Amino acid sequence: MSECTHNCETCSQACASRQQPQTDFHEPPHQLSSIKKVIGVVSGKGGVGKSMTSAILAVLLNRRGYKTAVLDADITGPSIPKLFGLHERARADDLGIYPAVTRTGIDVMSVNLLLEHETDPVVWRGPVIAGAVKQFWQEVIWKDVDFLFVDMPPGTGDVPLTVFQTLPVDGIIVVASPQELVSLIVEKAVKMADMMNIPVLGVVENMSYAVCPHCGEKLYVFGESHVDEIAAQHAIPVLAKCPIDPELARQADLGVVESVETTCLDGAADKVESLLG
Repeated sequence: MSECTHNCETCSQACASRQQPQTDFHEPPHQLSSIKKVIGVVSGKGGVGKSMTSAILAVLLNRRGYKTAVLDADITGPSIPKLFGLHERARADDLGIYPAVTRTGIDVMSVNLLLEHETDPVVWRGPVIAGAVKQFWQEVIWKDVDFLFVDMPPGTGDVPLTVFQTLPVDGIIVVASPQELVSLIVEKAVKMADMMNIPVLGVVENMSYAVCPHCGEKLYVFGESHVDEIAAQHAIPVLAKCPIDPELARQADLGVVESVETTCLDGAADKVESLLG
């Protein structure tokens, strides 16, 4: 037998010390963390209500008795603390970083909770931003969490790739709006998930319609919905069609998203809940 070069990729020998190629790049969370399911909330473009969807799903499942948390991975456009009315800074000690806790007990971690002033911009390059997301997974103590929702930035860049490679994501929810262009955007998100072997739980169409306050007629402000045909093309379910809701927007601006009374995301919450069997 020839001398071992310790390079198994170029060696044909079937020796006992042969190293298998690493295919799982997932990193373990903090040693004190306990997280049952990780759900990514993604979108192909900004401004479609991805953060609102993440927040409301955390609220709905919290109301059902589950411990929920939100990891705000949208580092340059964090909005989760605003939705929950969180303004204090996160604290840390020798053990790790502790997430902020909302009024109803939802854990939240966001870069805004680390900045001296919450209006300070985050002017970082991609690798640094991706590194911050890894820190939120590895250095934050997520205790006894049933569902951790990861609010991701739009697109298929550094952060979504880091999340998919680093976190053991159990499924993603794609948030879209009714415009016909969305078919291309949704397809990109679904294809990226397929490439990373991440299950797509379904699609949430936000701003699907508005309800006339006088006659109750549905007004399709952004045109007729195409979400059913788009979902059918990819064999994924439509989990919700949420209307434009001025009251919901008002409560979000006031930071009281936990007071929201809505049923439009119940189907999405059911889908997520089913992951625990």
